[in-house]
Amino acid sequence: MLVSGGTVVDVDGRRSASVRIDRAGQVEAVAGDLHLEEGEVLHDASGCFVIPGGVDVHTHLHLPVGALRVSDDFWTGTRAAAVGGTTTIIDYATAYRGEDPLESFRRWKRWAQPSAIDWALHMTFTEAIPDRVLAECIDEGVTSFKLYMAYPELLAVDDEVILDVMRRASARGGLVTVHCENGDAIEELRRRAVEAGRTAAIEHARTRPSPLEAEAVARVANMAERAECTAYVVHCSSGAALAEVRAAQERGVDVRAETCPQYLHLDVALLEGPEAPDFVCTPPLREQRDRDELWEGLARGWIHTVATDHCPFWSDDRRRGIRNRPDGFRDFTEIPGGLPGIETRLALVWEGVTAGILSVEDWVRLCSEAPSRTFGLWPTKGSLRPGADADLVVWDPEREQSLAADELSMRVDHSPYEGRRERGWPRLVLSRGRSVAVEGHFVGERGAGRYVPRRTVEPEPVV
Repeated sequence: MLVSGGTVVDVDGRRSASVRIDRAGQVEAVAGDLHLEEGEVLHDASGCFVIPGGVDVHTHLHLPVGALRVSDDFWTGTRAAAVGGTTTIIDYATAYRGEDPLESFRRWKRWAQPSAIDWALHMTFTEAIPDRVLAECIDEGVTSFKLYMAYPELLAVDDEVILDVMRRASARGGLVTVHCENGDAIEELRRRAVEAGRTAAIEHARTRPSPLEAEAVARVANMAERAECTAYVVHCSSGAALAEVRAAQERGVDVRAETCPQYLHLDVALLEGPEAPDFVCTPPLREQRDRDELWEGLARGWIHTVATDHCPFWSDDRRRGIRNRPDGFRDFTEIPGGLPGIETRLALVWEGVTAGILSVEDWVRLCSEAPSRTFGLWPTKGSLRPGADADLVVWDPEREQSLAADELSMRVDHSPYEGRRERGWPRLVLSRGRSVAVEGHFVGERGAGRYVPRRTVEPEPVV
């Protein structure tokens, strides 16, 4: 294929150029003087930006949550990702307490076989692990490890485990991602709220205040500094947490932060509305001032990537709660948390471009290049350099798309952005040179995605 007539934007800048894709599904050349050769298919990208496919490094597909399961599996979720311009995901495999992490990894690999686009896995540890487990994970191409500071009853580990995993992961070129909230303090606030009869969904936000996110970020930064480890803060939701990320970066600690579209666009007031259960996510939605600070963090480079934390549920499942009660959840602590977003990420971040907050180059860096570099996929993914996989998006800045649930591809019956229309959506999406979405319609194949083993992480300067 020859993709011609568009404006190419990637790590090498913005320029008028064509992209030639070879029969192996890789980028062969990017130049301004390429002409159609015999046997090639021409795609006219006039008026569009040609960018590397999006890389979403935070998804939860096929995930069990209490007595429920999220509504998107690897087939439906990756199909929706492709329609929205994402061509690679990294999902979180979890080894619960007492489980063999390598068996958990193999279970997630089986679940992921129907994927329509390429995929990789992080490994989540919920207890101390021997050094051989880290070595075996890295041998399997899993080079990032998640630890929770929240949910002490199920997922959280203490600071001793965090520091130990940081030290040993760093020695092997691994990266540690951390869910930063002070879990013990939050559990006490939740307990008091329920005892006082404060059970509505808004209490989810009130019992997870931003200072408890910020405090945990500061602790992680201090431990990363001692361990000489790269630390990655997932789903940074508040200005207070971002301030701690920035403070660590300014003293030379390699702390990288991720935020999500919901924290850029949605307001905590939604947790007091009639559809409040559909807006429960963790950390919770924040205030307008937090959104403003997060947008500034994206523009200044303090926030490294935008991912989705895609974790969708059917509306009825949310109202039955994690214990799947026929009569509904008893209080806010039983509402399953997570929002859909795997399809809409590029469009929602593109709003920062149209608003003049971000450049097109910033948008590509945040959604494609930086996540690929950070998580050991570069330069195969997130790049249009010769030899890279031809994961490519022809982005039409004038194409309009409704974000209503029934006009999207995600397997949900509600949308956090119901009633909104975006200007800016993919015209064409390629995965390894094969069309997976055309004019907003999925045209790929079930099971066409491949598992991508990742390289160990090389430290890089904080942007």
